[in-house]
Amino acid sequence: MTTVGELLRWAQTRLAGSDEAQTDAQTLLSHLLQKDRAWLFAWGDQPLDDKTSANYRELVHKRGQGVPVAHLTGRRDFWTLQLQVNQHTLIPRPETEHLVEKALQLGDATQPLRVLDLGTGSGAIALALASERPAWDITAVDRSEDALQMAERNAIALQLPNVHLVQGNWFEGVRGHFDMIVSNPPYVAEGDPHLSRGDLRFEPATALASGADGLDDIRLIVHEAPAHLAPGAWLLFEHAYDQAAACRRLLHAQGFTAIFSERDLAGLERVSGGNFPLDHHGN
Repeated sequence: MTTVGELLRWAQTRLAGSDEAQTDAQTLLSHLLQKDRAWLFAWGDQPLDDKTSANYRELVHKRGQGVPVAHLTGRRDFWTLQLQVNQHTLIPRPETEHLVEKALQLGDATQPLRVLDLGTGSGAIALALASERPAWDITAVDRSEDALQMAERNAIALQLPNVHLVQGNWFEGVRGHFDMIVSNPPYVAEGDPHLSRGDLRFEPATALASGADGLDDIRLIVHEAPAHLAPGAWLLFEHAYDQAAACRRLLHAQGFTAIFSERDLAGLERVSGGNFPLDHHGN
């Protein structure tokens, strides 16, 4: 029989071409054994039966082929939550937590704000906001029925009843005005070589690519958002590291004020937004 330590060393060698080889090896074995990483270190000499070893080797083989760890485990940590994910949804990424942080900064924690999350996928943004602001009423929209089913499972598992799911393409099926609209839309340019590399090969293309310059969906959101914003409401969204200036121009052209771009931990502008002024509604 093979020990925990021997399997981990084999996996790290097998995944040596990855920057996250050690982390991936540990995450997959923790998932398979239903043990945390501290257990792996403490019980490195623990022998594992042949079936467990074979199952682990199969997971590592799939990871070596590029299948995302989140798809192999069916889970992804985001904000303070553990979310279920699958091939029908974009895997939540740490950069998107900056969008959540900005939304929490801009929204009044004491008021029952109406918030709209466009393209919710697994529900990551909506559920993170709901977990921090139980008084907020959050509507989460996605055109994919499969994605909405995953978001619903996450909402139920996390016991967050203040998230309401709507099937539609962006603003389809959305009624009324909102105090804040948030979105992590597709923003990769069609034909970008990154779409055929690494984990992105296994994620839904419709959640990634958006026109020749990657801005088609952002243009639509910025253009149509005013019809769904309450006076003085905020629109904010994630975008690529090199799209901030273009996004600010789009917001300015549509009449937004207090326009901003927020930098991530790497110093890259990844979230932009603006306030829709009162006088655009005749106030």
